[in-house]
Formats: sequence, C-alpha cells, structure tokens
Amino acid sequence: MITRVLVANRGEIARRVFRTCRRLGIGCVAVHSDADAGLPFVAEADAAVRLPGNAPAETYLRGDLILEAARRAGADAIHPGYGFLSENADFARQVAEAGLVWIGPAPESIEKMGSKIESKKLMEAAGVPVLGNLTPDTASEDDLPLLVKASAGGGGRGMRIVRSLADLPGEVEKASAEAASAFGDGTVFVEPYVERGRHVEVQVVGDGAGEVLVLGERDCSLQRRHQKVVEESPAPGLTDDVASALHEAARAAAAAIDYRGAGTVEFLYDADTQRFYFLEMNTRLQVEHPVTEAVHGVDLVELQLAVAEGAPLPESAPHPAGHAIEVRLYAEDPAADYAPQTGRLLELEIQHDDVFALEGHGIRLDTGFETGDEVGTFYDAMLAKVIAWAPTRAAAARTLARTLETARIHGLVTNRDQLVASLRHPGFLDVTGVSTAFYEEHPETLVAAPEDDLIPLAGAVALAEHRRRGARVQSRIPAGFRNVVAAPQTTRFERGGEEIAVAWYGGRDGYRPADREDVQVVEASPSEVVVEVDGVVRRYATRVVCGAATAEAVLVDGARGGATLRVVPRFVDPADQVAAGSLLAPMPGTVIAVHAGVGDEVAEGQPIVVMEAMKMQHTVAAPYAGTVTELPAAAGQQVEAGTVLAVVEADSVEADSEGEEE
Repeated sequence: MITRVLVANRGEIARRVFRTCRRLGIGCVAVHSDADAGLPFVAEADAAVRLPGNAPAETYLRGDLILEAARRAGADAIHPGYGFLSENADFARQVAEAGLVWIGPAPESIEKMGSKIESKKLMEAAGVPVLGNLTPDTASEDDLPLLVKASAGGGGRGMRIVRSLADLPGEVEKASAEAASAFGDGTVFVEPYVERGRHVEVQVVGDGAGEVLVLGERDCSLQRRHQKVVEESPAPGLTDDVASALHEAARAAAAAIDYRGAGTVEFLYDADTQRFYFLEMNTRLQVEHPVTEAVHGVDLVELQLAVAEGAPLPESAPHPAGHAIEVRLYAEDPAADYAPQTGRLLELEIQHDDVFALEGHGIRLDTGFETGDEVGTFYDAMLAKVIAWAPTRAAAARTLARTLETARIHGLVTNRDQLVASLRHPGFLDVTGVSTAFYEEHPETLVAAPEDDLIPLAGAVALAEHRRRGARVQSRIPAGFRNVVAAPQTTRFERGGEEIAVAWYGGRDGYRPADREDVQVVEASPSEVVVEVDGVVRRYATRVVCGAATAEAVLVDGARGGATLRVVPRFVDPADQVAAGSLLAPMPGTVIAVHAGVGDEVAEGQPIVVMEAMKMQHTVAAPYAGTVTELPAAAGQQVEAGTVLAVVEADSVEADSEGEEE
C-alpha cells in the first residue's frame, strides 16, 4: 500500500493529485523551484522540498533532485503529473531502482510511444490507422499542406504548418530549435496536414497485463498554436459506429504495449470522410482528464493509484451521463498573437461548486493560482481549468460561458473573452465549425465583447471614495466638493494600452458623470458602486489596489464583465518615456537571436529580434522600412516586458519634385 506520494510537478496538477491522495488517506509531498515557492500547492502539501538551482525552467527536469527529495521527505511513490518527466522512461526506471512506486506505465511502454515516428510504425503493425510518414526530402507538392511536428513531445511546441515546399527547410529548422528547447530533443518529422480535421482522443486505463478499460472519448479540436483550448466529452457529432471504432482502436493501441495506468490515445478525425488516424499516445494523465471524470463519474487519479498498487481494473466502464466541457484560462493576449502575460494576479475569483472534484451538475475549478500570486515567465501560461457538467451539451456551454463572463479576473490580460465567444459561437454550438481550424476560420472570436460603458465611471467613483475615506484631513467632506461648481473632476485610467478620461462631479448631492444626464450614482463606496440608468439599476463590485504610496488600480466587475483600470499618475517620469520607433519586448523572456545591426536598413516586417518565453518563440519585426539606430538587445539576454530591444528610424518620404520650378 502506498503511504506517501511525491508529485514531481507543480501548480494545478500537483493540487489535483493531492486532492485524491488526501481523500484516500495518503500523505502528500510537493517539490518546488524558487519561482514557485509562494504558490498554493506548496502550502497544501504535508511536506515540501525546495529543488535547488538557478534555472527554474529546468528545475522539474532534474530527476536526481526529485529522487533525493523523495528520500528526504519519506515518500514511497512518485506521481509525475503531466509534462516535465511524466513521459521520461529513464526517470521511471530510476524511480523503480530507488525502491519507489512509479505511478505510471512501464518504462518500456513509454519508450515505445515516446517517439512519434516509431510509435506510428508500431500502431500500423497493430492494425491502427495512421497518416503517412514523410520527410523533408520525400515531401512533394501533392502532399501540401504539411505539418512539421516534434517527435519527442507535444503541446504545440515544435509544430509548423507549411503550405509551400520552399518554406519547408526554414520551418523544419525553427521547429527543431523549439522542440530542442522544450523537450531536449530536436527531432522532427513531417506528415500531411488535414485542414479541417478534428482532434478526438480516447481515455484508457490498463493493468499492464493486456487488459484495457476504455472510458469514452473527448474532442479537443479548438486549439491555438496547436495547443488545446476547449475540450469536451463525449465528442459531439460522432456516429455510434465511429465512436465504437475509435474505442477499439485505442484499446488495441494500449494492449499492444501492455499499457499500465491512465493514458490517452489521440486521433485525427476527418468528419467529411468519417475516417480517423492515429496521432500519438500520451503515456500519462492528460490536462483535459476532468471532462472524462465528470461524464463517467470516476476519479482517474484514484484509478492510477489502484493500478500502481496492483489492484485489478473494474470489470466494465461506468455508463457515461450528460456532457462536460472544459476551457483552459490562459494569461495571454489572443489579439497579440497569443503573447503570454506575466505579473501579479490582482484578483482571481471564479464561482464554482467544487475544486478538483465534482459530483453532479455544476462547475468544477482546477487551478494552481490564487489572488495575489505572481505569474512568471518560466512555465506554461495556464491559470486555471474551468469545467462545466450538465445533462446536455448546450446547457454545459451556456453555464460555462456565463461562469467565465462573471468571473473576477484582474491584473493580467487573459483569453477569457475569446473563450466566452467560442462557447457561444453558432459554429461551436451546432458542431459544424468544430475543427482544428476553428480560430483561423472564426477571427471574430478575437474581437472583445462590447464593454459596459459605465465601468470607468464606477472605477472613478470607487477611487474617489477610497481617497476621501483615507484622507488625513477633511475626510468627511464629499469628494469633489466645491463651493462654486466649475469644471468637473477628471480621473485618468489606462486600460488595454489606451488612456481613459472620466469627467465627473461630486458634492453633497453625490456623484454624477459630466457627460450623461440619464445616469445617477445611487450608492458609492470603495467596494461597491450602484448606478441607475433610465430606471435600471446596475451594481458594480469594486476594489482599489494600492502600491507603496498610492492607488495603482481599480478593479471593477459588473453583470456584463469587468475591467482592470490602472490609475494614470498626474505626472510622468521622463525616464519612463521611450524614443519613437522603439521596438519593445511584448513579454518577459530571453533574447535568443538578433537578426540586424546598428546602421542596417530594414524592410517592413523584417525580423529584428527573436525571443523565447514559456518555451515558445516570438519574433519582433520592424514596423516599417527604416534604419536601425539603436540595438541594446543581445542574444542570451533576459528582458522584462516593455524593454527596448531596438530602435528603427523610419525612412523619410520625399515629395516628388519633378517638374517643379527651382
């Protein structure tokens, strides 16, 4: 019997495993990097061990440090979570050699599925349909479009779509570099790209002796940068025959390698032909496992633990009920090519019924962050997974969209609006638009929803009340009071890179906007502002966030969403201003390449600097044709968001003087 489990992972998945372990009476051990020391999963463990090292991004890849932590903390088993060392066969062997229980498949199974190239050969021999394998040398015009993929890992890293053979060598080179950075293995391969395919996967649990339990399928087609965003179970729109064939193919794949524990067999499904093809097998728990748990009423982590202890599998899978949809809430800006965001979470409050477990209808929340936590540059940008279960798909989508819309999320730009738009999109709801091309075909999901136009007023009033109540003198005098009413007060905020000026009057009669006669502020405090518009009352929850000396931001949330309003100081430090033509780092990260020099003439769109953040590469290009006049960026340099990387002086436009008199 397992008595104490060390989770060789971080954040949300560590908390998820802890949840089941505590319910089963099993002790929990966390390991953490310096960057993660203050996150909730560390405090929730029975014991926590710091992993030494100056490179937080590599900390969880040090198997020797993790095994030493297990020894020191008295753990007798290791759960790898997902990512990092979860599919590392050598680490699995080291765990067993150290006398610990490995909560995962046998190392040999990991190896067989660890290479996407070799696993396809194995699956083809087992009778599982596969896409044809190509190489950069054998690919022809008839094979276009192509997909370049990393052999050693997934998550969209090391993946490139190629539509011209002339672009193939360059895309292979970039994909290989990204794969090497993410997985330590730059091997890539090429396969045909199905334009409107669907990503459908099957959850399996094996006993290691050939018996395989199949727990239905999931659709994970809505993806950005080849990374999943929305997942659901069961996969909508499949015929019973297709679903049964998928289940049997997954069973055959797992049985072919005597699979042990929880795993996922992933397929590319072509809805037009109703044919499917093996993509890969993830020999671990998947990020999207909660939708399977909700629909089948199982705890997959409990099944992992049972199999690791040698318990037999259930004789049959529970009958699925209802529909579950999961969304991944990311700290990223979809409108800026999904640039990851970093900084402090001023607020993260999402209404839910349970955390990491769900019984019956409702909302489940899986998250590794809480209000006040810092989101850094070293790891994936996912803040939380929000899962809705309901009797029908439409009901689940509606509930989940409303939950996200009313969530209080402040401090960082997120993909929340895109998720809400996706869940309410007709193409998603009627399944006709569900494919891996969803976001390319529906750019309208990038357009922010219409904002409540009274949010800035609510923020200005809350800030005025905060300042009045905190005043050392005359705190009982109404904010904005004047003996003689003259010009209105003006509060300036910054939101989404734009400055907003809110003009308002205050005094004994309360607050009112300077530009609206139909709006009346009914109640006002630093925590709530109530406004009446044409007889309709709107309530806004507000919170003023303060820095060392003054207010930094006002967080405002209403029935139709919210906003983080950063307070603009009356005077700007000249040191904070940058020269015209400055190219700024879009996010914190590392400069990995510089493609220009001072004095170089560059064309519009020409790459100047390449950055890496969270294992993804981002190119900073010239905004117009001109000359590089400054280039402070250097390869290997760590930079913060907003750092000046280069300055490009635009070419002057001379008037055509032909025919003019001297």
